[in-house]
Amino acid sequence: MGLRFKYNLVLLLACLLGLAGAAGISYTIVQRFAIEEIKHSINIVHANANAVRFHTVKSVTPLLSEDNDILFLPETVASFAAQSVFARMQEDFPEYSYKEAALNPTNPADLANPLEASMIRDFRADASLTEISTVIENENGSFLTMAYPITITQEGCLRCHSTPEAAPPAMVDLYGSDNGFGWELGETVGAQIISAPMSLVQQRTWETGVVLIAGLSTVFLFVFAMTNLMLGRIVLKPVRQMSQVAEQVSMGDFSVPEYQMPGNDEISSLTSSFNRMRRSLEQAMRMIDD
Repeated sequence: MGLRFKYNLVLLLACLLGLAGAAGISYTIVQRFAIEEIKHSINIVHANANAVRFHTVKSVTPLLSEDNDILFLPETVASFAAQSVFARMQEDFPEYSYKEAALNPTNPADLANPLEASMIRDFRADASLTEISTVIENENGSFLTMAYPITITQEGCLRCHSTPEAAPPAMVDLYGSDNGFGWELGETVGAQIISAPMSLVQQRTWETGVVLIAGLSTVFLFVFAMTNLMLGRIVLKPVRQMSQVAEQVSMGDFSVPEYQMPGNDEISSLTSSFNRMRRSLEQAMRMIDD
């Protein structure tokens, strides 16, 4: 087993251990960054939904509200507009889901499930809470879910949700008078629920991890090649040549020229010591012959 083989074996084991250690340490870090990236995307979805809600309340509703007494138009409802726009956006981003859940919605489709209701009650209990982030497990898998409170901040919302008598008759005819009423100004009535599958986080983690490990592997290969080149030029080649000289001298052939290694490192010192030993041996052999 040659010196180069032993060196490469040790270096290879060190590289493998280094890659394994780097993969283990970086996994948690990369996963954290992947989660933050998905959260950032969810925040963009949330901001877009709020922009649609604001535009609906400020621009669309005033134009169409006069017709609500005769024909109720869902397009005048901020929640309907935000969810309709997201439904179109979901065609390009199918991984994400958006729901405006309420404890007492006008539309039964917006009724909060037990977990969503729990988050809404958390918002009600703490007015300073602006978002909730959690991982939800269900029969479809794991989902990174973020919730944002829906709080009544404008008197205009109470026109449709205070009492059935105050609401547009067309809306009461469409949805009935049992749900979606009794809301109060300043009350948190629901939450915007946005989710993304954890598989998306794992995919981002894997993609980033592969790039990281590939980069480290490239660096290790470069180090492997460079150290092998230097090992051959600085150590193995001089040792091999001294070994050949030693072999000939041991057979009594002192005609072979001395090997000189320029420099001041350990190999140069070794060649100088070897040459002195060779000269001493040559003198000793001559004295014996004489």
